Amino acid sequence: MSFDKTVEALIKEAQARGEFDDLPGKGKPLDLTEYFNSPEDVRVAQAMLKNAGMVPVEIELLQEIAALKEALAVTSDETEKDKIRKSLKEKQLQFSLLIERHKR
Repeated sequence: MSFDKTVEALIKEAQARGEFDDLPGKGKPLDLTEYFNSPEDVRVAQAMLKNAGMVPVEIELLQEIAALKEALAVTSDETEKDKIRKSLKEKQLQFSLLIERHKR
């Protein structure tokens, strides 16, 4: 069996098991405008990072900011809230500085 046929068979088996039923954006068209508006070398670098299981620093910071905001929302201890707020401000500053550097 050829590689294409093997891959096609694996996809059909996964579909039959329902592995694609709950994917985000199901039934909606993909918006690839931003992807194709970025330079090819950037797209290649991002694909390599993604395939290696790595994410850009900016994305890591955004994830950390979101986690801190979530922790802030569920924490009732004021001392802990102050610590979280301080960390949140630091992460937001780091993110802003990174974005400013990219603009230059």
